[in-house]
Amino acid sequence: MAAALVALPTVQRLSPRCIRILGGNPGKFALQGTNTYLLGSGNARILIDTGEGRPAWIQMLKQTLADENATVKLALITHWHHDHTGGIGDLMAAFPQVEVFKNSPDEGQLPIQDGDAFQVEDATLTACHTPGHTKDHMVFVLAEEDAMFAGDNVLGQGTAVFEDLATYLQSLKEMKTRFSGRLYPGHGPVVDNGPDKIAEYIEHRRQREEEVLRAMRGGTPNSDSNGNSTGNRKAWTPMDIVKIVYKDVREDLHMAACGGVVQMLAKLEQDGRVRQTEDGWQLQDAKSAI
Repeated sequence: MAAALVALPTVQRLSPRCIRILGGNPGKFALQGTNTYLLGSGNARILIDTGEGRPAWIQMLKQTLADENATVKLALITHWHHDHTGGIGDLMAAFPQVEVFKNSPDEGQLPIQDGDAFQVEDATLTACHTPGHTKDHMVFVLAEEDAMFAGDNVLGQGTAVFEDLATYLQSLKEMKTRFSGRLYPGHGPVVDNGPDKIAEYIEHRRQREEEVLRAMRGGTPNSDSNGNSTGNRKAWTPMDIVKIVYKDVREDLHMAACGGVVQMLAKLEQDGRVRQTEDGWQLQDAKSAI
């Protein structure tokens, strides 16, 4: 069973230069809600992400900035998902001077490229392109704390989803080399030792791959729609594998897990360990399925 979510304040100062403001959108995949971060210590601040557009978020942002006697100069968007971009319109309406930066920018936004630097008083951020969760995903290294804002590539609780597993793992390995301090995730609490958490993520994915292969080697019988055995398994559907590998996970999360299994199978195919057939997925070495 997944661990219970840690309670997070709506607004919390996390360091002398970093304030977290929750997006007001808690849920199954957003956890406590999307983390948005206000950075710097002077009048002009950097904002990372904007939540999904809940009225409570922009109200709390404006109140926090009033308390800080500050405004938003720059907004940096980690990736295109709605729970990170939905508040951009409200932000621009409240702070017309703000410049919004995003990889693959939309109209009215400015581009972010790997290596770009952004600076306000007491906060210097360097962008790193880290695709995998999404193609446009960016993380940001905070020089003053040797910390990383990890977007949705790493969460404060649980594990992240991804569009392309091989690319995602490569990004995790790259992220691990870029800093040595805290990790500020897109969802969930702050992680004090960021590189260790990333190493855990990499190892978790390796273990999941082994579990998929172990399930396929098990030769569990096929079954028809009524659950009746139809003989030894020749090929596997991703959901067949989910029901074994994720048997302890709530059934309403199985579809999300299925997407991850599809990605694992695609990577294992690249690695030459499984192959896709008309009937489903098989171990590449047919003898190992016996």
